[in-house]
Amino acid sequence: MKNLILIRHGKSNWDAPLRDIDRPLDQRGMKDAHLVSLSILGFIPKTYVIWSSVAKRASDTALIFAQNILYPIECIDFKEGLYTFDEKQLEKIIKSCENSFDSIILFGHNAAITNFVNKFGDVSIDNVPTSGFVALEFDTEYWEEIKKGKTKKIIVPKDLK
Repeated sequence: MKNLILIRHGKSNWDAPLRDIDRPLDQRGMKDAHLVSLSILGFIPKTYVIWSSVAKRASDTALIFAQNILYPIECIDFKEGLYTFDEKQLEKIIKSCENSFDSIILFGHNAAITNFVNKFGDVSIDNVPTSGFVALEFDTEYWEEIKKGKTKKIIVPKDLK
C-alpha cells in the first residue's frame, strides 16, 4: 500500500515585483497553512517523507506544516522538479520515489495537483484550493505502478472556518 498526500501551497503574495518562484505567502496563506496543518494529525500516516517544490510559497507552506505536525524541518526534501504546473511531470517524480517509502506528503502547485488528483483519485475535484490537502491511497507496493487509487480525505481551508 502506498499513501500520497498532496498539499497545494498557501495563497501567495503578488504585491512585489518578484519572479514567480520567489513569491512568498501572503497573510491569508500563512493563516490557512496553519489552520489546515493543525487539522490533519488524524489523517497522516505513522511514517512518511515530506517533499516540497523549491518555490518560496511552497517551501514556506511545507515548513509551516512540518512544524505543526512535528516533522524535522531539516528532513524536508526540496525538489526542483516539483516546481511544475504539469501533472505529467508531477506523476514522473512521484513514480520515481523509492519503494522503501510507503507514504509521501508533497507540497506543490496547481494545475498539476488538481489534475493529478483527478487522474489518480476516485473523487472529482474542480480545483484544489491553496492550502488544500488531498490524501490518496494506492493498492500497490511500487510507486512506479500507481494507477487509479482511492481518495481518502480532502481538507480545504474554507471548510475549517
